[in-house]
Amino acid sequence: MLNALKAIQSYKSGHLPEGEQALWLQLLAAAEQPNINLERIHSIAELEGTNPVLDYVERTLQVLEQLQVSFWMREILEDVLVWSETAKAGSPKQRRKWQKQGVNLFVHNVGSAQLYDMYGSVGNLYGKQGHREEEHSSRSETSRDLSNDDPSGSAQIVQTACDSPTPRHEIIRTLIATHGLIGQYIRGEIPFAENASLHLFITQGWMTADELQSILIALNECIIAGVDPALWSQVQAEVQRIVGWIITEPDHTDWNVKERLSRLRSSSIRQGEAMDEAYVKLQAQLEIEKLLAPMAHRTLWYVESAMHDFSLQEMVKIFLLTLHSEAMVLSLDDSIMNSTGRVTQEADLNSTSQEQQWDGVRHISFEPLMNTMYYDYKGVKKLNIYKKRMIEKYLEQYSWKQIEAGETITYPHLTHRIERHPDLRDTVFVTFEFSPAAEKLIAFCIEAEKSPLYEKAVLLLFDLFGLRRDAYDRFHNEETYLADMNSSGDYKKVLLDYMVGKRVLDIGPGGGILLDLIEQERPEMEPIGIDISANVIEALERKKQREAHRWQVLKGDALQLDQYVQPGTVDTVIFSSILHELYSYIERDGRRFNSDTVVAALRSTFNVLSPGGRVLIRDGIMTEPEAQKRRIRFLEPDGMRWLERYAQDFQGRSIEFERISEDEALLDINDAMEFLYTYTWGEDAYVHEIQEQFGIFTPSAYEHCIREALGEQADIITFRHFLQEGYTEALGERIIFMDEQGQPATLPDSTCLIVIEKKKGMADR
Repeated sequence: MLNALKAIQSYKSGHLPEGEQALWLQLLAAAEQPNINLERIHSIAELEGTNPVLDYVERTLQVLEQLQVSFWMREILEDVLVWSETAKAGSPKQRRKWQKQGVNLFVHNVGSAQLYDMYGSVGNLYGKQGHREEEHSSRSETSRDLSNDDPSGSAQIVQTACDSPTPRHEIIRTLIATHGLIGQYIRGEIPFAENASLHLFITQGWMTADELQSILIALNECIIAGVDPALWSQVQAEVQRIVGWIITEPDHTDWNVKERLSRLRSSSIRQGEAMDEAYVKLQAQLEIEKLLAPMAHRTLWYVESAMHDFSLQEMVKIFLLTLHSEAMVLSLDDSIMNSTGRVTQEADLNSTSQEQQWDGVRHISFEPLMNTMYYDYKGVKKLNIYKKRMIEKYLEQYSWKQIEAGETITYPHLTHRIERHPDLRDTVFVTFEFSPAAEKLIAFCIEAEKSPLYEKAVLLLFDLFGLRRDAYDRFHNEETYLADMNSSGDYKKVLLDYMVGKRVLDIGPGGGILLDLIEQERPEMEPIGIDISANVIEALERKKQREAHRWQVLKGDALQLDQYVQPGTVDTVIFSSILHELYSYIERDGRRFNSDTVVAALRSTFNVLSPGGRVLIRDGIMTEPEAQKRRIRFLEPDGMRWLERYAQDFQGRSIEFERISEDEALLDINDAMEFLYTYTWGEDAYVHEIQEQFGIFTPSAYEHCIREALGEQADIITFRHFLQEGYTEALGERIIFMDEQGQPATLPDSTCLIVIEKKKGMADR
């Protein structure tokens, strides 16, 4: 077994005293969670009681243990692997000391190579039997230096280690300094020239071409398979090709701008981004190759992890803001970045030109942005969709010309920041900074996700950033919501029988199930989905690309459809469980739950509808006569608590009930059903369902609303209502539903299907 593996296993089992630990192991063992980047962490909970840095090093060594390489290569690779993650390690005190000495802890391969230069001459020890006494003495002195507040000890080590570096030391240091760069080149993060130093192994006579090929292939297998063996299988051929370029074409041509961007967005493309189409749109707006040319010779860190949830246009805007924000590039005199990359003290802005400020910048790190974009939700790393939406809004304010001119837009609670550390002049750090008020409000939204305060918190956030109130998303459970919508396909299939013409507009398409049905069952039709939610549109665009659908989606407002489609060009418009959401969420004349909103939606629809076209409505319905009463007897112990909570929290109208016993209540029939709709959805959906009124009209009120909105233009050719399948079964073991006298009663109708046809030969309203 490799000596390094033995050392790690002994340390983990508690059988290796600190005094006998190799220096690299001491450093890795001191790695703390604040130093861990979030790139490959899927669950925040997995950090508890673990050391991801040490665990990764152990996995890379286990891969090396199985490789068929010569003894001398194995020894070199062992040293490379144990030192290559040390820039992510160390105690906070050690890291502060290293930073003052100019160690680049944020460009990990460079920083680890610097640490190897500092400690490598005495650090490549594994507690072997028979080590020389002077080596043991030197290691002990270095261990004391690591915990010494005075950095002079470490400075002395740098001098000692580098006085006369041996070829072996140079080989190991160079392999550490280029550690992972082949993978990063594949990902579009670095220029090819970053690997050029490896070719020196041949020109210096340290290795033959075959030996260099063998050691680089072996090293990259350890690095990549240590992350995921399946990933190594996917990229092995490309790694071999790039290694060939390093050996035979050290001046190999870099990726062009489009190819590099495509590689930086590989995960977005896998999720369904239409990269080619998006790039063509960008080319029509700006000289993208020219404007991004300054990035060609710079390395980019954590781009994909920080920005794969943003669009290509948003990513390019962030790149250009980074390159053109002269006033934002800070010189942080006497300031120290902590282990998460945040600045603890600021100085005045440099007065030098943009070109001077960027002169010598080699690395652009998006690690601070990556770390701010995620938070812990039930132990799982979740995208901070609140911050994402605010950043999107911020980026929308900038035109390409404003960015290119280096203009700064005043935005009260958010700005972009490009920062430089005085001791790391070759590196800039990119992030977005929220005001203290915005940070606290976002944190409040996260805490309120499971409470009735959630809607108020989100709307406060939207007001703070000037976003439309009716546009807010189901932030933390959007995926669950879309899955639930897709599970309703059988209920929506009936709508296919009433569609006419060619062009069909689905308002609020949710997970896209109806768009899929139209495409599959009515291939002669052209389905288009329109939704106000950015989350929904993004998910649908990805689904379309992944599954090669032909339907289209648009982000738009149902009350202003003529802004997105030409009047008179749509043959069928569908509102499937959407009118009640428009009624519930959109403010009109200063209030929600307003029938005027439904009137506006119907008029907007008829404006784009062709003569003979149809509007299909499938939604909730209230019962007539409204004065009927119903009893609910709860079979679950918390049922009455649910009703009390619901009556207090429901936003649509006042809900009143008479408590007959500990587990039985008497309500108006429509109040009883409105409550049961929310009760059926369960706790996870509660915070949203109390914001919505599902049954918005009785049959006669619905007809009156349609007549008020559309007048003589409209023929109601179908109007039926029914109890949606599933409610009786879902509630059967939870309640007993009774009439006013306490006799068992059936649930009233829950759902309506209305088909409205636009008369031919009449002028549009």
